[in-house]
Amino acid sequence: MEKKVFRVGSVGIGGISRGVHLPGIQKSPDLELVAVCDLKPERMEYARNTYGIREDHCFADYHDLIACPDVDVIDISTSNNAHFEVAKAAIEAGKPFCLEKPVTLTAEEADILAKAAQEKGIPNMVCFSYRFKAAARYAKELVEKGMLGDIYHVYMQYLQGGGGPSYDLPRSWRYQKELTGTGALGDLGCHALDLVSFVTGKNYRKAVGHTDTYVTQRRLEEGEGYGPVDVDDFCHYLMEMDGKTSANFSVTRFAYGRGNYQRMEIYGSKGGLVYSLDVTPGVDELEVCFGYPYDRSGIYTKLPIPQRFQCDQMQSFADILNGCSDGMAATIQDGCRIQHALDVIIRSAEEEKWLPCD
Repeated sequence: MEKKVFRVGSVGIGGISRGVHLPGIQKSPDLELVAVCDLKPERMEYARNTYGIREDHCFADYHDLIACPDVDVIDISTSNNAHFEVAKAAIEAGKPFCLEKPVTLTAEEADILAKAAQEKGIPNMVCFSYRFKAAARYAKELVEKGMLGDIYHVYMQYLQGGGGPSYDLPRSWRYQKELTGTGALGDLGCHALDLVSFVTGKNYRKAVGHTDTYVTQRRLEEGEGYGPVDVDDFCHYLMEMDGKTSANFSVTRFAYGRGNYQRMEIYGSKGGLVYSLDVTPGVDELEVCFGYPYDRSGIYTKLPIPQRFQCDQMQSFADILNGCSDGMAATIQDGCRIQHALDVIIRSAEEEKWLPCD
C-alpha cells in the first residue's frame, strides 16, 4: 500500500512542541507541517523562521487552523486546559488528531472525547511518549511471553528535580490548577500510570493517594510579585491492578539532582526486571533476572536492546494515519482510562482512603 503524506496543523508551539512534536513531524516522510496556532506571536515567528510556515497559515484561533483546507490532521500540544476544546473541535471537523497528555482536566471531559472519536471513527494518538522507549517495549514483550510469570509487584519512580528552590522556576501554567488540573501527578504521574499499564497489560482497580505542595508561592512570569501555587509538587500512590498486582508509585518534582529519572521494577513468580531511564542522561535501559538458579544470585543482567524495538513518536502517529500502525501507541481510549485513574487518586488523597477506579 502506497503511503500518503498528511499535512499537519499544530496547535500550541511551546516547549514540548519545539522539543518533540515539530522535529518529529519534520523528520517523518509521511508528515508535512503546513500551519501553526499559538496565542503568542513570538512562537509563530519561531515556526515561520524554523519551519518555513507561511504567514497566512499562522493562526491565533485554533478554529481557523482546524478549518483550513490545507490541514489534514491536528497536532495538539497546548496547556492542559485547552486539550478538550481543541480535540473536540478536531473531531467535529472529522480530522484525525494527536494529543498531549493528560488528555483533559477531568474524567468527564475525557469520556466525551473518547465517545465522540469512537463514534466518528477518527484516527488519533495520545502522546504517552515513554511507550516509544525501546527498553519499555522490550520489557512489554518479555512480560507477554510469560518470562516473569504471575506479576506480584510493581515499583515505579518518576523523579525530577526542577521544582526545587535552587531552580527558582516561575509560576508557569503548570503551577496553576485552572490551566493544568494537577501538578506532578498530571504532568509526570500520568506517564507513570500509562507506562506500568502498557508494560504489564493490566488495568487499575483501586487507589489510595497522598499529595502535597512544598512551594506555595512562585514569582510571576510577567511583571513583579508572586502568585499562589495550587497544585501538587509530589504524589505517592498505591494501586491495585488486575490479578491483585500491587503497584507502588513515587512521583515528584523535588528529587534533588534528578533530571528525567524513571525506574520501574516488576517482580513476578518466575523473574524480575528493571526498566530505567536517565541513569545515563537520556538513555533507557533494561535489566533482568529470570529463573533458577539466578533467583538465588541477587544479580540482574543488563540486556542489549534489539534494534526492532526502536521507534519514533511522531512517525507512529503517521503510521496510524496510513493504517500501518503496530498498535502500541496510546489512543484517546487509553488516555481516558488514565484520566479516570488520575481523578480517583486526587479524590483519594483528599478523602484519605482507598477508592475504586471507575
